[in-house]
Amino acid sequence: MDLEVRHLRVVCAIAESGSLTRAAASLRMTQPGVSAQLRRIERILGGTLFERRQAGVAPTALGELVLCRARAILPGVDGLLADTARAAHRQAAIARIRLGSVGAPLLGHLILAVRQVLPEVEVTTRCQYSALPLLDDLTDDRLEAAVLGDNPGCELPPRDGVVQQPLVTEPVFALLPAGHPLAARDEVDLARLREEEWAVPRADNDRTREYWSSILALTGRHPHAPYEAEGRQLIEIVRAGLAVSLCQATFIEVPGVAVRPLAGNPLWYRHILAWHRESPLAVHGPEILRRVGDGYEAIRAASPAYAVWRERNPEKAMLTERARPGQG
Repeated sequence: MDLEVRHLRVVCAIAESGSLTRAAASLRMTQPGVSAQLRRIERILGGTLFERRQAGVAPTALGELVLCRARAILPGVDGLLADTARAAHRQAAIARIRLGSVGAPLLGHLILAVRQVLPEVEVTTRCQYSALPLLDDLTDDRLEAAVLGDNPGCELPPRDGVVQQPLVTEPVFALLPAGHPLAARDEVDLARLREEEWAVPRADNDRTREYWSSILALTGRHPHAPYEAEGRQLIEIVRAGLAVSLCQATFIEVPGVAVRPLAGNPLWYRHILAWHRESPLAVHGPEILRRVGDGYEAIRAASPAYAVWRERNPEKAMLTERARPGQG
């Protein structure tokens, strides 16, 4: 019988617990099973590894030698197993690409870009309101790429192994009921907008609401915000004429709501494309970024309010030019 890695784990568990009974519990074995395993290991190594005492067990001189070598070997074996597991997962992931997105208009273009560069793969998606859970998923190999977003002063934290490539920064606009008096204006003053009742996203760790509040505070006071909602629910509250809110400049107007620029451009939003450095998509990052960027320009062109804003704010519009691969 040859010595195996599992035998070294048994020896270490006995030494660390100081008891065959406690070692059995940590190894999910029975105490007689651990005793029998220890006797087999001692026969292989040619001597007694532990002295049995009333309070438990203690390593012999031979046991100390074995423990010293085992503790040097096992971390390398565990590292090898972890690395090969990740490599096998990534190899399998080539057949399936998992994408994520916040509530931005770029996910469809990301899917199309992935299908262009890897036409044989299956693409799956997962959406979140907040960017941070998606960033966690990228870090932990649960996603290969994602559309993220953040705001000035509330930037996403860097993560080991994850590339965060800014795509474009755009202004934040007002979202109004279509019949609201402010919807008749070319742009809306934020101080005037704060006098209305608001629908706002829940306060969570993506800091969008914190960012909105910090800018609104500069107007002198916070608005009354009785409605907490996101996505379709927030739009329906606005459409019903119950509240106003804010939206991305690329938000496409739907019946019942109006999108208008904010005077002075006080708020901004940054679109980010992110992927794991060891993802099958990493080598295609620049090409995917280019294709998603082309998609963004098509979306921007379809937004009348954004087009008018760009014509009236040529200097600010320069800030909204999309980033190229390699730009931060």
